Amino acid sequence: MKFGIVIFPSKSIQDTANSYRMRYDSHYALVPPHITLKPAFEADENEINQIVNELNEIANKVPPFTLRVRNVNSFYPVNNVIYFKVEKSDELTSLNEKMHSGYFSQEREYAFVPHITIGQKMSDDEHSDVLGRLKMMDFNHEQTVDRFHLLYQLDNGAWTVYETFHLGKEQ
Repeated sequence: MKFGIVIFPSKSIQDTANSYRMRYDSHYALVPPHITLKPAFEADENEINQIVNELNEIANKVPPFTLRVRNVNSFYPVNNVIYFKVEKSDELTSLNEKMHSGYFSQEREYAFVPHITIGQKMSDDEHSDVLGRLKMMDFNHEQTVDRFHLLYQLDNGAWTVYETFHLGKEQ
């Protein structure tokens, strides 16, 4: 079974992201706007209890923090993904690092660039046009993050929450 670990932004940020995702993101119907802490990984039912225990330990060690979403950027020329840029904070970086150590150790495919995808799999011309228009707009959102989510993928390709973990219980 495929799992992933994400932060869901506030409803207002999701609404803004979805206003673009409906047009520019082929995964719009499969998963709500999110910040990926750990990309998709395979695990079986025998491993899930250990995963949940590890995620509870991680959540307990990281306090709630302020998430800041600022403006639009792109991963071009690596790929034609347009995203809302999420500012790195010590807590967000720490949370991501913990998702890639201990039980979760693995090679990273990409460096951690916190973001909320709003468009992907566009032609070069469409990517350039959309990115140019969005870069002229001002996007500034803040919210307190006090939880993250373990998701699993359904047979139809959609993702749904398996369990939610609240931050900072040991604080």
